[in-house]
Amino acid sequence: MTKLIFVTHDGAAHEVAIEAGKSLMQHAVENAVPGIDADCGGACACGTCHVMVASEWQSATGQADAIESQMLDMTPEKTANSRLSCQIIVTDAMAGMVLHLPEFQM
Repeated sequence: MTKLIFVTHDGAAHEVAIEAGKSLMQHAVENAVPGIDADCGGACACGTCHVMVASEWQSATGQADAIESQMLDMTPEKTANSRLSCQIIVTDAMAGMVLHLPEFQM
């Protein structure tokens, strides 16, 4: 079992035990992480599961594809490290990863 930490915009940390093979969004929703709305249920169609991945973890999560990038372009709080958590599938290599959440979701 892998543990990750979601940090809300106000600095509150939410440690979540997760298993490889599911998306970050699924785990956040199942564990009621505040700030992950996931309105589209993981279809990469809304941008309400926006997270910021620290640069040291970007190799583990990979880069956004064209569709995800288009969704992120509509997000006012987009950064160079922005990703949609529905598009990141958890692997054991992500143990200990910290993800930051924007103040607002789209």
